[in-house]
Amino acid sequence: MILTLGIALTIQSTLGTSPFDALLVGLHRTFGLSIGSWEIIVGGTMLLCNALAEQKKPEYFAFLTALITGIGIDSWLFALQDWIVPQTWGGQTICVALGITLTSIGIAIYLQSQFAPNPMDRSMLVLSKLTGWSISKARVWINIILVITAFFFGGSIGIGTLANALFSGMLIGFFYPYAHTLRKHRLPGQTL
Repeated sequence: MILTLGIALTIQSTLGTSPFDALLVGLHRTFGLSIGSWEIIVGGTMLLCNALAEQKKPEYFAFLTALITGIGIDSWLFALQDWIVPQTWGGQTICVALGITLTSIGIAIYLQSQFAPNPMDRSMLVLSKLTGWSISKARVWINIILVITAFFFGGSIGIGTLANALFSGMLIGFFYPYAHTLRKHRLPGQTL
């Protein structure tokens, strides 16, 4: 829920989203369907491409991750559509900064779940394995491809996209130990 709230806030800011989300917004603008629906469709497509590239069975639990994320994005966008519509550059900046921060917190928590990685994260790992590139280099190239593709579909690319690329990794790294501590110190029977 935290991750998808962050994504929705970056979309509402209109200053640009992450490269992947920019593609989803572009597909929504070009072909219709909701942004969350495109999360599910693109996630499912990436899931199949990852399986083909690795010559393995698809990770079906990763599709569940895309499904939950897609539903969360659409739910937050529906809830926020008339409530958070920043009109000034200052309001948009606050919205995108809060969105990037919440997305980073959500990812730090999500990484603690030890659930199948989302198809985008798996693509990064597959590309790294197939090319011998570092995970960082694989992520950069995937982001470049996503931004170019999003551009052709009229995606939400802007200063927020650059800020996301520059700061989200650092913020995830900052919040990750806190999420790990939270997971270690939960009450018996409680799940994160």
